[in-house]
Amino acid sequence: MQKTPLLIYTVAERPDLLERMYELDGTFAPFMSADPVLSSLFAHRAVFADYTLLAFDPADPDRIVGRAVSVPFRLSRGDDETAELPESGWDQVVSWAVEDHHAGVRTDTVSALEISLAPDYLGRGLSSVMLRAMRDNCRRLGYDTLVAPVRPTAKHLHPRVPMEEYVTWTREDGLPHDPWLRVHARLGATIEGVAPLSMTIPATLAQWREWTGLPFDASGPVEVPGALVPVVADIEHGYAVYVEPNVWMRHRL
Repeated sequence: MQKTPLLIYTVAERPDLLERMYELDGTFAPFMSADPVLSSLFAHRAVFADYTLLAFDPADPDRIVGRAVSVPFRLSRGDDETAELPESGWDQVVSWAVEDHHAGVRTDTVSALEISLAPDYLGRGLSSVMLRAMRDNCRRLGYDTLVAPVRPTAKHLHPRVPMEEYVTWTREDGLPHDPWLRVHARLGATIEGVAPLSMTIPATLAQWREWTGLPFDASGPVEVPGALVPVVADIEHGYAVYVEPNVWMRHRL
């Protein structure tokens, strides 16, 4: 792979790292790990070893400091040849990838799922390095398209702004206002639309209180730190649901 400030390997190249790939933590709010679909991805992590990148600092070669996860899937499904990216975003492509693997389906697209860095490695431009490595890896595996249900990193500062409006915000240079959307755009990705139902996280009120430290004592929308939109609570029935919108971006490789 192209030389970078990091040492980057696929898990297929380093199968000894399979059980270590989730050592990198502290990059997302606690409630994000409660997406029910995540357990399916974790159970199939060995299946997608060619599509998982782990990064190390040459100065500290045993510590995982970055992770980039993607999965292959078939975008044109059944009688539907329109190849539209799904409104259910992240959750849907994980489900499709697992389903296609078990069915032996020939895949035609790769979806990014996550690019994470250790907190002390943020702000060094390494997210772009990881994204470039993911693009290069997809090309190496024979694909010409990488899509991504992108989670805009500054959207949580504007939880009441609809994602459809947020994605239209740009800087004077025409690039997206959001830093993570901007990283993708600088590498040539285009915004394809919003995935309004990209991740769905249902949990009890007790779980939400534990994750957030908030009282969750009234029904209705609750602004939660780290959430891109409000969580909707139902006090009478004892649960709350977070439905996260993401932004579909497409990279032509």
